Amino acid sequence: MQQALSSGSGSPALSSRSSTAARAPVASAPCAPQPDRPVLDALDRRLLDEHQRGFPVRETPFAEIARGLGCEADEVLRRLAALCRHGVVSRVGPVFAPGRIGASTLAAMAVPPARLESVAACVNRYRAVNHNYEREHDINLWFVLAAPDADELDGALADVRRRTGLEVLDLRLERAYHIDLGFPLWRRESAGRGAAPVGAGTSGARSNGAERCGAESSRAVPAGAYTPGRPAALDASDRRLVGAIQDGLPLTARPYAAVARRAGLSEVQVMDRLGRLLDDGVIKRLGVVVRHRELGYRANAMVVFDVPDHRVDAAGEQLARVSRVTLCYRRGRHLPLWPYNLYCMIHGRDRAEVMGRVDGLPADAVGGLDRAVLFSRRRFRQRGARYGPDHAPASSKVRVHG
Repeated sequence: MQQALSSGSGSPALSSRSSTAARAPVASAPCAPQPDRPVLDALDRRLLDEHQRGFPVRETPFAEIARGLGCEADEVLRRLAALCRHGVVSRVGPVFAPGRIGASTLAAMAVPPARLESVAACVNRYRAVNHNYEREHDINLWFVLAAPDADELDGALADVRRRTGLEVLDLRLERAYHIDLGFPLWRRESAGRGAAPVGAGTSGARSNGAERCGAESSRAVPAGAYTPGRPAALDASDRRLVGAIQDGLPLTARPYAAVARRAGLSEVQVMDRLGRLLDDGVIKRLGVVVRHRELGYRANAMVVFDVPDHRVDAAGEQLARVSRVTLCYRRGRHLPLWPYNLYCMIHGRDRAEVMGRVDGLPADAVGGLDRAVLFSRRRFRQRGARYGPDHAPASSKVRVHG
């Protein structure tokens, strides 16, 4: 990387159809475009583009990545640490599959504009909240909660209602068609893609497989779709491991040895258990987790559709094949306030690019349906989900405001 920019406890786990017109940007918005961004060279771009998934589960994973990039392991570690400091990388670690571990939901509130910042701050007090955004709609505050169990999740939602005096829409996941948030940044895209199935990794792949090396999958979308059911059974050691990696792997030559010390396991046990969590689909992907805004994707929209129930699965599977649809899933309606049941997320360099992609979604899937396009305005929180006990921050966890 060339020239870089400068770098409470208490209640549970504290720590309408029409869109409103777009408003002028808020100068202090955490996700406002930054005047300076790090200049990424070819090696940085390969590191970010090729290693969002398929992170090696071996004793010295950064050395393995370095061999593929034609550099030294120390160079990979140095660059990742700098990218974390500058907010380009959120962490190097797991993305957990919703519905396969603990309990999670997408929640939303219609907050009076004068109260938005104070309500967002109240929401951020909860450990369960990992994403919290203002979006352009009458229902304007959207946040994701994830907790070790349903009791903690439900308690947090009830407490938000009590503290704010506002209704909270609880929009539980019913079926996932494509949930990843890893997307090609500089690689040439095809018109569509095949989504890798949940739990795509295998024991053999941990040794030397294309999926572990960040290669694109060509498997059909239906194989990757899943309906949340009973969460995977995790024992006490699994939960300690989840807590030790949820903020990211340490940026050190042998990260699994460092994780083992945190979790009270051996290095071999950590790698074996990580492999099983990947194979069982508890971990959706393991690798570099990027922040899209800091990489120039300054516009993103959650696009929602009111799809007849008998058509929604076919429509969702079709949208999941569309390039640059980074999320696609079905959630329950919340009538009469919220009639939509199919969601997809689209990112772009600017609003015009995003809207072009929205309008280009396949007409035979969603053409003519009632829809809403909710652009993100402010990012109040973005971090990994908390399903396990907290540990000391990993070296890859660098606090970035917003």
